[in-house]
Amino acid sequence: MKNNTPKSPSDVSKTSRRRFLQTGVAVGGVLGACTPSTLQDPARDLGEAPSTYGQRSPFEKSSRIVQASSSGGSRRSPGGTPEAGLSRTPLQDSQGILTPSSLHFERHHAGAPEIDPDRHRLLIHGLVERPLIFTMDELRQLPSVSRILFVECSGNSQSEWSNPGSTVQRSHGTASCSQWTGVELSLLLTEVGIRPEGKWIVAEGADACKMHRSLPLEKAMKDMIVAYGQNGEAVRPGQGYPLRLVIPGWEGNTHIKWLRRIKVVDQPYMGREETSKYTDLLPDGTARQFTFAMEAKSVITYPSGGHRLPAPGRYEITGLAWSGRGLIDRVEISIDEGQSWQEAELQEPRLPICFTRFRFPWEWKGQPVTLQSRCTDETGYLQPNREELIKIRGLRTFYHFNGIKVWQVQADGSVQSVPA
Repeated sequence: MKNNTPKSPSDVSKTSRRRFLQTGVAVGGVLGACTPSTLQDPARDLGEAPSTYGQRSPFEKSSRIVQASSSGGSRRSPGGTPEAGLSRTPLQDSQGILTPSSLHFERHHAGAPEIDPDRHRLLIHGLVERPLIFTMDELRQLPSVSRILFVECSGNSQSEWSNPGSTVQRSHGTASCSQWTGVELSLLLTEVGIRPEGKWIVAEGADACKMHRSLPLEKAMKDMIVAYGQNGEAVRPGQGYPLRLVIPGWEGNTHIKWLRRIKVVDQPYMGREETSKYTDLLPDGTARQFTFAMEAKSVITYPSGGHRLPAPGRYEITGLAWSGRGLIDRVEISIDEGQSWQEAELQEPRLPICFTRFRFPWEWKGQPVTLQSRCTDETGYLQPNREELIKIRGLRTFYHFNGIKVWQVQADGSVQSVPA
C-alpha cells in the first residue's frame, strides 16, 4: 500500500543527503581506479618538526582583502592606511562558524597602536563611588567568562544599497565570529559603585584618534565583556590588544579596541562617531541615532560570486546567518527568484548572537538559476529584501543593510552577484 503522507523538511533533507552521499560514493569509485604513480605519497620522506608557533599549510591561500576608505566610506582604494584601514574576512572560504583570529576583519580609524601590556591600564571613573585603575594582571585574576559572538561593522554590506558586491567577501566581509574571553564589565562597575545619576558610560581607546562611544549603562550591566582573549590566545593587535570591549549583538564601532578608559556619565557625549557618523539618514531628513543592534542577516557563501561549478550535478549550498537579537531559528533557500522557499538545515552548535551555519542539498541541472537565503531569528524577525528596506529607509542611508543577497549561477557554472 502506497504511503501518501507528506514528508517533513527533515525527512526531505535526509533523503537528499543519502542521494548526495550515494553520488559521492560513485565518484570515489572512479578515483579509486587511479594508478599509484599519479598519487602523492608523503610517507616517503620525513616531515617538518614542531615549531614554536603553528602555521597553516602553504597550500592554503585564503586571505583578507585590505583596502583604505575615506571617512565617509564612499571611496575605496587598494591598500590600508593608518587613518582609514579596512580588511575583509574571506567568508567564501569559511568552515564552521569560527573565524580564525588572523582572518578576522579589521577596521581602524588611526591605525593599530603597539601597546606593552605590562604598562597598560584601564581607568574606570566619573559618576562612581570609588574610581579604580586596573592592570592587566589584576583583570586576569578576576573571574572570567568566554562567549562565542559575532562582531559586525554597521557598514557591512553598505554597497548593497546601490552597487552589490561582486563576492561575499566584498559584500559581507566585515563580519566575523570568535570566542572572546575576559571579565564581565558589570563586575568592574559593581566594584567601583555607580552613583544614582549614572545612566551612560563613555568607553575610550588608546589609539591616536581616541576612539570613543557613548553606551547605555543598562547594556553595560547586562552582558558587555572587557576582553583580553580571542580564540584561545591573546587578542590580536588589530583586534585591540591587550584589551577591548565586546558588546554582544551591537554594531562593531561600539566594541572599543585598545580599551583604556570607561567614564560613567549622566547622558551620552554626542561624539563624532554617534552624530555625524554611525547614524542613518531617513527619507524625511531625520536621522536614526544609537541604532546599536545588528538585525538578522544571512548570506550564501557557497556557491557565491567568483565560484564556478565544474559540471551539472549535486552540490551543497551553504552559508552563514546571524542576529544581534538572539538565536537564528530558521533559514530558507530559494532557487527560483524568491517565488518559493525551502527550509535549510541548521548545523550545531546554534548559539545566540553567533554565526549559524546552514546547509541545503541541491541539484544543479546546468541552467541559469538564482540562489538566495533569508533567515528568521527567535524574535520572529524575518530578514527583508532590498526593496522592503528601501521603502522604509530610502537610499540616503549608509549603515545597517541586512537585505537578502542574490547570486546567479550562469549556464557555464560561473556565479555572479545580481541586484536583489
